[in-house]
Amino acid sequence: MKVGEAFLTRLDKIEARYDELGSLLADPNTLQDQEKFRAYSKEHSDLSPICELYSAFKSRRAQYDDCEAMLGGETDPDMRAMLKDELDELREAMEKDIADIRVALLPKDPNEDNNVIMEIRAGAGGDEAALFGADLMKMYRHYAELNRWKVEEVSMNFTELGGAKELVFMITGKGAYGKLKFESGVHRVQRVPETESQGRVHTSTVTVAVLPEAPDVDITLNEADIKIDTYRSGGAGGQHVNKTESAIRMTHLPTGIVVECQDERSQMKNREKAMKVLKSRVYDYYQSQAQKEYDDTRRAQVGTGDRSERIRTYNFPQGRVTDHRIGLTLYSLDKFMLGELDEMIDALRLAVQNKLLENID
Repeated sequence: MKVGEAFLTRLDKIEARYDELGSLLADPNTLQDQEKFRAYSKEHSDLSPICELYSAFKSRRAQYDDCEAMLGGETDPDMRAMLKDELDELREAMEKDIADIRVALLPKDPNEDNNVIMEIRAGAGGDEAALFGADLMKMYRHYAELNRWKVEEVSMNFTELGGAKELVFMITGKGAYGKLKFESGVHRVQRVPETESQGRVHTSTVTVAVLPEAPDVDITLNEADIKIDTYRSGGAGGQHVNKTESAIRMTHLPTGIVVECQDERSQMKNREKAMKVLKSRVYDYYQSQAQKEYDDTRRAQVGTGDRSERIRTYNFPQGRVTDHRIGLTLYSLDKFMLGELDEMIDALRLAVQNKLLENID
């Protein structure tokens, strides 16, 4: 098999850096500097999978060269046949090694393992859009349960019919953002509304925004930049409406971003939740300002990055769900709405990976 010299040179440099880091981590001077030790440890850990794969590849390549040399001097037909079979097996194994190395070299999303803030808002379609927004919330709840993640409500704004004008909630669990980031965009539903007496199919839209929860180390908000208002909880279904001023409204003055939280009875708990959401929104805002063009990963996930772009259609009469970014249609809408999203999400992740692999030499 042929592997580019530039690619192998790159791997040699990575391996040399890995060995250097091993020496640095064993140096007593490094042990005395905890900041350096943590940085070196992380880099060493990040390079470890690549170096393990490269070591396996080099071992197989040495075996391949030996086997090829033996074949050149062998005259016995049975031995030649055996050596050729062994060469085929080694070649196949080395090709897999290189494929795995390319995947290991792909840039990692720094937010991959973060918790997420999800926001669902009704779009075009009135009451039907709001009803579907509530259905999507249930779908993500089911998906969270299947992944053993925790769901916490932040701000729920329901209609009298049980639909949702706006839902904000947190999903906590390892790898939550890595999977749910693909849900960001406009979700279109085609179905016969419960209120439709003529049996006509209506088309409505719901917008889903997925934000990684911003770690404290990533962003610090100046208290002077935050205006905090308290008010009495309200809205359909409120169990303590107009009794106490436990609801919180936070306004980030430099950006104009507003967050409300009235889910908890305790003003302190509402304040904590609202601050988490505010941090994530401000973090996302400044990231977008600083990075006008989304990177390849983000573009592959949500097209142009514009949340008004349609990403998926849920067709209830035909029992199908189609993701327009990769052209995949699943005829298992009932299971999909019960949170069985992995087939779709895995396909989206693979599409992103394949796109990025085009840039790996």
